[in-house]
Amino acid sequence: MIKFIVRRLILLIPVLIGVSVIAFLMLHLAPGDPAKLLAGLEASAEDVAALRVRFGLDKPLFVQYFMFLKGIFDGSLISLKYEMPVVNVIAPRILNTLKLSCASILVALTVGMIAGILSAVRRHSIVDYIATTMALLGVSMPVFWWGLILIMIFSVYLMWLPSGGMGDLRHLILPAIVLGTSSAGVIARMTRSSMMDILKQDYITAAKAKGLPSRIVVYRHALRNALIPTVTVVGLEFGYMLAGAVLTETVFSWPGIGRLIVDSIMARDYPVVQASLVLVAGLFVMVNLGVDILYAFLDPRIRYD
Repeated sequence: MIKFIVRRLILLIPVLIGVSVIAFLMLHLAPGDPAKLLAGLEASAEDVAALRVRFGLDKPLFVQYFMFLKGIFDGSLISLKYEMPVVNVIAPRILNTLKLSCASILVALTVGMIAGILSAVRRHSIVDYIATTMALLGVSMPVFWWGLILIMIFSVYLMWLPSGGMGDLRHLILPAIVLGTSSAGVIARMTRSSMMDILKQDYITAAKAKGLPSRIVVYRHALRNALIPTVTVVGLEFGYMLAGAVLTETVFSWPGIGRLIVDSIMARDYPVVQASLVLVAGLFVMVNLGVDILYAFLDPRIRYD
């Protein structure tokens, strides 16, 4: 296991380098001059040239790339828009996104696992049809539409919850529900499919023949083996939440990393976008590594030699 973890951590290095190269080149290929945006419409050519020299935009691309890598390691990378270290810009935003993503995955796991298990155990019943329909709706509903509906109901009409912003726990409820709804649908469908396959296995039939209670058969014998594909989906969904919460953060005015990336792209703030993409990619890979390690605890037959 230790060798597997070390090997995956080593493989993380070329992945992050590749992400940094792609992010760097894509941003520089996009139209627009960040120096002109920073200088303003009435700035002279001398002012624009001075800004290019100040932020190193006058140097060749490969020199700018190595300056970017150096800035990541020593913390000297400066935001073009905020004129402060990139780490100070990103750190509070990524913490906000992590908070939202953890709350959302908790909602998705709770709803998705319960719906999937009930749907599999009581398949072809009214419970199964309701759970399947709700899962389909959860996957199909656009995030921005679902968010606006919840704001209209719980913030405008009932006035129970705030419509946006960041503050106490009440501000986290609606965005967590919106972001977790789609993932809950995916988790429910995967849990149902996996549980139905496991419940058809011979050892489940043998456990029932021994006279074991249905609760023991489902939760002790079937659920643990059915969790392998579900854990994979949960890891992927959590990674997507870290990188794809832009719409949710926009609808609820949540100051997360998604909104920061979009705003920085519009402002041509290359250092912030590049560093954010590398950070999100690193978190995504670490989540996948955690999922692989969790496999061994769920199924003792899995060994990494």
